[in-house]
Amino acid sequence: MSQPIIIACPHCHRKNRIDSDRLAESPRCGVCKAALFAGEPVVLDTGNFNTHASSELPLVVDFWAPWCGPCRQFAPTFAKAASELEPRVRLGKVNTEEQQALASRFGIRSIPTLLIMRGGKEIARVAGAMPPGQFMQWVNQQLG
Repeated sequence: MSQPIIIACPHCHRKNRIDSDRLAESPRCGVCKAALFAGEPVVLDTGNFNTHASSELPLVVDFWAPWCGPCRQFAPTFAKAASELEPRVRLGKVNTEEQQALASRFGIRSIPTLLIMRGGKEIARVAGAMPPGQFMQWVNQQLG
């Protein structure tokens, strides 16, 4: 029997307990009934960040800003990766212009900056946009 894991809903941000062997079966949130995996990054803010970061599912976070050219160039790569990496990984985006407290909390000095969180702790960080293959390789390498 598989181990249950805790996953935050990308829509209502409530935590759900799901058997790990059922992740590929399109599980739904027990509260809002929406799909737990939407194939797109979750918009993160100070209100929902900790819920997703403390989930048992690894969280890859893109700290970006709308005025940043490299951020806008990297956005399609990051969005496409969400559909490829789910349900093994959750991807989220933090707009540093709107969420300055989160950017400060993580010491974001340049954007885009990518973090990988697991169980509420940062396990990897890299600054700068990457081509799709390099980004996927970095994520897979960090998560083993």
